[in-house]
Amino acid sequence: MVAKRHALMDKGEDHCDALIALQHPPVYTLGTGSLEEYLKFDAEDAPFEVFRTERGGEVTFHGPGQLVMYPILNLRRHKMDLHWYLRSLEEVIIRALSAAFSVEACRLDGLTGVWVGDQKIAAIGIRVSRWLTYHGLALNVSTDLAPFADIVPCGIRDRDVGSLHRLLGAPPAGAEERDDVLLMDAAHAAVLREFCEVFQLSLEPASAADAGLLKRRN
Repeated sequence: MVAKRHALMDKGEDHCDALIALQHPPVYTLGTGSLEEYLKFDAEDAPFEVFRTERGGEVTFHGPGQLVMYPILNLRRHKMDLHWYLRSLEEVIIRALSAAFSVEACRLDGLTGVWVGDQKIAAIGIRVSRWLTYHGLALNVSTDLAPFADIVPCGIRDRDVGSLHRLLGAPPAGAEERDDVLLMDAAHAAVLREFCEVFQLSLEPASAADAGLLKRRN
């Protein structure tokens, strides 16, 4: 999809921004310059597959229950500033957690991502080529956090990883057990809504239910 957009750019043809949302099977990913010292296992005998990617940042885990979003945006239409783009992605998650779940998340100076206290609930790793973005963000909704114990997530040794399910805790007495599928649906809807607000875009669903084309609002 990125290569196709580069080809259109080379021809001077217009194209829509796009957003892909998905959940990965269990996998560890490394950034371009990630250090294997942050793996607590032999990479040749890993508990899950390990892939080195083109994004920035250190090692992280992806798996079911984690909402992953890959925006493919032409920053020439928005703002050609990578710090602005990273802070905007963080803002999307902060707003979504507050609006949909009354969870007050924040940024921490010098640490990319979104935090609730000392727990990192969303990781961000991007790549930008000719001002076209790819890779993106991962929000732990109901993710099994155990695989994070086998790595130093994002190369940060002195902080924990959290999930929305854990932060919300047990439902009140007498209430129904929390449904992780419904929790993911609510998180997905909230993040999409806030993404469109922060980047001033409108979403037009594509052929896949979890992907869409984005058009700039007039």
